Amino acid sequence: MEFGKGVFEVKATSGDTQLGGTDMNQCVFEHLADRFQMTTGINIRNDPKAAARLIEAAETAKIELSTSVSTHISLPYLASKEGAPCHLELDLNRTELERLVRPVIERCRAPIEQALHDAGIKPNDVDRVVFVGGPTRMPIVRAFFEEVFGRKAEMGVDPMECVAAGAAIQAGVLAGEVGGIVLVDVTPLTLRVETLGGIATSLIARNTPIPVKRMETFTTAADMQSSVTIHVFQGERPMAMDNVSLGEFNLDGLPPAPRVFQRSR
Repeated sequence: MEFGKGVFEVKATSGDTQLGGTDMNQCVFEHLADRFQMTTGINIRNDPKAAARLIEAAETAKIELSTSVSTHISLPYLASKEGAPCHLELDLNRTELERLVRPVIERCRAPIEQALHDAGIKPNDVDRVVFVGGPTRMPIVRAFFEEVFGRKAEMGVDPMECVAAGAAIQAGVLAGEVGGIVLVDVTPLTLRVETLGGIATSLIARNTPIPVKRMETFTTAADMQSSVTIHVFQGERPMAMDNVSLGEFNLDGLPPAPRVFQRSR
């Protein structure tokens, strides 16, 4: 984002919608489940209620290790074996946690590089780094991004509240109650329509400033065709089925004509 004199312009956006703090929780859960199975012979994954307790404990441990170097996990009566209760009692330290979640954090690298490429800048061109979201409280996450951009991140922004605060300000702008601020946003993904053969034809490229209008001419796929279904997708894949469907509508009332002569916009 580039901003100045009340204008906030998004230069590019990228990300992984399947990546987040829950992926880190899952890594810790798998580690704890393996430890429990080694000591008791019980695979806790087969018990939904016990597994839910364990994944909640994994998340709590992750949060605690953001500010502490070690934590103790205690789950009494987590399972039973031959009529005897089995408890989980173990310590987890920050070094172990960072080793477990490192692969998840590394998945952030490709979206960062994509966003920088789309914006036409290099990491050292970025003047300020602002963290958003709970996982950014973790020292390893902060260190990863600071290493990528070669600078310390902003410390005066609450990562748990900044999105809500920004949304409230934007709501005030749209309602006319807040002035002097203009947000120029972009489309996060390419907008496409499905054409003959299941091809996803691009209409609006990702990171295009909005609002925007595009016009494209298409011919019908069959002779004497009087209607067409317009199926809109978002994504970067060449085939429609590999992208995310946003919706569809029918365009009716086309005058019958050979397909090479019937054109729609």
